[in-house]
Amino acid sequence: MTDCHAGAVRYQVTDVDRAVAFYTEHFGFRVVRRPGPAFASIAKDALTLWLSGPNSSGARPLADGTRQEPGGSNRIVLQVRDLNACVASLRTHGVQFRNTAEEGPGGRQIQAEDPDGNPVELFQPAEGSGFPAATGGGSTG
Repeated sequence: MTDCHAGAVRYQVTDVDRAVAFYTEHFGFRVVRRPGPAFASIAKDALTLWLSGPNSSGARPLADGTRQEPGGSNRIVLQVRDLNACVASLRTHGVQFRNTAEEGPGGRQIQAEDPDGNPVELFQPAEGSGFPAATGGGSTG
């Protein structure tokens, strides 16, 4: 087995300043590292996001020439205590959503989009679902 540990989730973004503002203002992330205008590392609890702008080394084309672009379906999940309150607050700030809230056996979820179209799932676990309850301050936990 390779000796490794969890590192971070990298999101490709078109404007690092805008992405940092989005995650810090709406979800309470804090800036961990900001070595230059093309990259920022931000964190909340045990989750670290690497925000790579178009001029960062993490955004260079792949070996086959494919450009790394924002968006897609892979996503981070932020657990919230009150999904309705969280969605209402984000809507007042102009945050866009990919879908309406859906309910499954584990709880309710909806997908918001950051300013570059990267999905952010907001998840409120159902009582008795086996998922731990969201903790911390604010509606995003």
